[in-house]
This record gives sequence, structure tokens and C-alpha cells, in this order.
Amino acid sequence: MDKLQCIHTFCTVVEEGSFVAAADKLATSKAAVSRHVNQLEDHLGARLLQRTTRRLSLTDEGTLFYSRSRELLSALQEAEAELGQRSTVARGKLRINAPVSFGISHLAHLWGDFMKLHPQVELDITLSDRVVDLIDEGFDMAVRIASLPSSTLISRRLASARIVPCASPEYLHQHGRPEHPSELSRHQIIGYSNWSGADDWYFDGPDGRITVHTHPPLRSNSGETCVALAIAGHGIALQPDFLVAQHLATGELEALMPDFPSLELGIYAVYPSRKFIAPRIRALVDFLVEQLA
Repeated sequence: MDKLQCIHTFCTVVEEGSFVAAADKLATSKAAVSRHVNQLEDHLGARLLQRTTRRLSLTDEGTLFYSRSRELLSALQEAEAELGQRSTVARGKLRINAPVSFGISHLAHLWGDFMKLHPQVELDITLSDRVVDLIDEGFDMAVRIASLPSSTLISRRLASARIVPCASPEYLHQHGRPEHPSELSRHQIIGYSNWSGADDWYFDGPDGRITVHTHPPLRSNSGETCVALAIAGHGIALQPDFLVAQHLATGELEALMPDFPSLELGIYAVYPSRKFIAPRIRALVDFLVEQLA
């Protein structure tokens, strides 16, 4: 039994969704694919795949083994690249995850420039505001906006974002302008569902951190929606400066409580903690550092 070949075959079956598609991908027969998977299951003493005439699905053991196997195969590929002459050339597929708003407003126009510099790299970009599991979900790198990056990942700071409380002039004319965070309890709040603090808003005052628990009658998981609601006069929003700066400049929104700044978050490139960093990941991180600095 060639254990590595069996693991590679198993991962290909999972990724292609069937034994037939895996056989086509590997340029071998369906029988050979089935034999390799059966040998691997016999060796492990566990069923990895549930097979029916209509569908193929992973067992719990298969899900765990696939996650670890994919990490192993990726590490082996990167080690080969690191040791070979190709180690200095960025090439291959690069799966990236980024927050929706930041990905559209600040990253979308950069991808083409990166590919001009590195034409042998293939980009696969997913925008999502949830925190993805890089290894389990097969991402090579993510851009995250947080106070501190995960300690289980390698990270590099790209830029920073100030979180700004703001409202429209019309709203402030009707409801008054809060001068202290404690006054927010008397105002209409537009909540952001993906905010890590839930309904708690944080500010830094002369005497230290101030935490305000808000009660939003309106909330959304989209930063752009929160900003649009604020512009329309529906309340006070707390959003990053990269989303509201243009609206502050035009006067559609006004920043509030300058003596009590809210959080400043870091914008990080994060990638799995591995000994060998693929040249394509290193090239993209260096590129983003330069572009976003």
C-alpha cells in the first residue's frame, strides 16, 4: 500500500465529489480509485466515506481525516517548492477570504495589479464577514479586521481602521448631538450584526475605557446597509472609517464625540502556521503591505 498515494486519492475523491470525477482528475480508473480508498479505510480501521448510488458524503471520521490530510498534502507541496528552483517563483492557486465591505472598497481594484506582477498565480477570492477556518475550509490566506489576530495563525499587519460613530445632519437636528457615550441610550442605534462586541460599543475617555450597551431597533450584517440607514436619518451607526470617510467628507454623515474615540482595529493578513510559506502567499502579503501602507 502506497499510503501517500491513497491519501492523495481520497482527498481528490472528496474534492471532486465522486469516484468517477476523481479518476478523471488523476488520469486513472475508477477501480483504482476505489481500491486506494478501500485500502486506506482498511489501514485506518474506519469508514471515511458513505457511498450510495446517488451521493457521496464524508463520515465524521472522514471529515477529520480529510482536514488533516489536506494540510499534510499542502505542506508537502510547499516543502517541495521551497527546496526546488521554483521556490522563488509565485505560482499556483491561491484561495483568499476577505471581509465583504473592505474586499469591495479597498481590495477589488488590487487583484488585477497583483496578477500582472505574478501571472502564474491563479486567484480564487471569497468575500464573507464570518471568521472562516482557513485549514478546514481550504483557504491559503485571509484578510481580517480585528483588535488582535488569532494566536493560532501567522499574521502581518497591513493597515489600521478607526471605528467611527456617526449620524446624518438631519438626524442630529431632530434628536440632538450626543457629547458623551452615556447619552447614546437616548438615541436610535443602528446595530451591526457581525460586531464582535454584540450590542456593546466601546470608547476611550480621559478616565479609561467606556462600555455602552446599546439597544438597536435596526440591525444588519452589512456595513453598507448600516451606513445607508444612517445617511437616511434612521439613527447612529458605528462603522469603520474606510466605509464612512467619503460620506463624512461630503457632509452626508457627521462624526460624533471626538473626545471619546472608539476602537482602532488592525487590518491583518493571516495564514496557517506552517514552517514553509508558499511563495505565492509571501508575494501576496508583501504586495498588500505595500499597497495598503
